[in-house]
Amino acid sequence: MTDQQAIEQLASWLNHSSFTVVLSGAGMSTESGIPDFRSHNGLWKNFDPAYVSSVEAVDNHYDLFNEFYSLRLQDVETCSPHEGYEALARLQQNGLIHAIATQNVDGFHRRAGEKNIYELHGSLHNIYCHTCSKVHSAEDFKKGSTCSCGGKLRPSIVLFGELLPEEVWHQAMSAIRQADLVLIIGTSLQVYPVNQLPSMAKGKTVLINREPTSMDHLFDLSIYSSAKDTLLEVEQLCLKR
Repeated sequence: MTDQQAIEQLASWLNHSSFTVVLSGAGMSTESGIPDFRSHNGLWKNFDPAYVSSVEAVDNHYDLFNEFYSLRLQDVETCSPHEGYEALARLQQNGLIHAIATQNVDGFHRRAGEKNIYELHGSLHNIYCHTCSKVHSAEDFKKGSTCSCGGKLRPSIVLFGELLPEEVWHQAMSAIRQADLVLIIGTSLQVYPVNQLPSMAKGKTVLINREPTSMDHLFDLSIYSSAKDTLLEVEQLCLKR
């Protein structure tokens, strides 16, 4: 099957699905200029994740932790959701997408106008005190401020050594289990436990990713291409029918 035939098949499945869920990863945001983590040019090439992105880093290497996530906030604030995000929003507005689970912490799905989003790894934009959980602003964090209790500020993201938010995880799992169609977009499926979600799907599963993954055998259809270009083409096919 050619890529064009695969895109046409996906559009047909979308139009006939009564409940469709999207699961997105870092590859969805790289086309907006946000660095990913695990590619040969990804963030983990220059940073040890266990050192800068863990609970231990908050406690013992806070200056580096703050610098790393302040730079990530700056990246997110200077970039915008690409047209593929907008295509997903329009498909959702037309009743073809029903829920979105994402590993991304940049908030681009929300900024594009999408609804019913499960942020599995949290959000960079929500800042709170690591000690007392009081809410603070992103500017407070970037300035290196401390809480009134003396605690350190951090983004509301899942760090190494922490569990995923239980309620959000169960909501995403429930949505995927009841879906007729699940689109997995821009993820290498290397991160546990999110990489277990596609195997929970009872409906059809489609991968949209630039490169093959080690779990491609799970999918009914794989499209190795740009997320943005594929979603725009799928939208055009779906909404003209």
